[in-house]
Amino acid sequence: MNQQKRQEIFSRLQAHNPKPTTELNYSTPFELLVAVTLSAQATDKGVNKATTKLFAVANTPQAILDLGEEGLKKYIKTIGLFNSKARHIIQACRLLIEQHGGEVPEDRAALEALPGVGRKTANVILNTAFGQPTIAVDTHIFRVANRTRIAPGKTVLEVEKKLMKFVPDEFKQDAHHWLILHGRYTCVARKPRCGSCVIEDLCEYKQKVYE
Repeated sequence: MNQQKRQEIFSRLQAHNPKPTTELNYSTPFELLVAVTLSAQATDKGVNKATTKLFAVANTPQAILDLGEEGLKKYIKTIGLFNSKARHIIQACRLLIEQHGGEVPEDRAALEALPGVGRKTANVILNTAFGQPTIAVDTHIFRVANRTRIAPGKTVLEVEKKLMKFVPDEFKQDAHHWLILHGRYTCVARKPRCGSCVIEDLCEYKQKVYE
């Protein structure tokens, strides 16, 4: 895939969805941190259902610490891996208070030092909460990058590095959301909806599917 194609792909994705954003509901960087931590191996819809009730009661590090681990579990028990997620969130809240004045840091190393926060989560926070041009590679983005050949790679980190290299600068801020939404609704895992894809003629996937 050449840069001219990539430029056109992102131009079309932008025209199709000028202001993409996460489907997780949040109003502060801390709420986003909690929501993204909960979203691992869970649907955004399921996370939103839980956090709507949780955030109405506790939406700061101190308020969640006051709930305690068992109290937090009551709100997130419908979400997969809720026991370990509750433990990580409580530990992260404690660190945020002790080391960052209760605020979510705008720094990758500080974010990745929080329990339950890996590179992907840190990239989501930096991009969505703080407007940094990072690209968090999840299963959807990994699939789209490889299938289309926008940025093929064998590992998540390899795909991320290639996307950061190949995505034109003017599209980097929103590329994460365009690609994840494209993978979630159009370039789906089992049977991609090639016939309704806005970049179908630019995509280099050889086994295109038409209904």
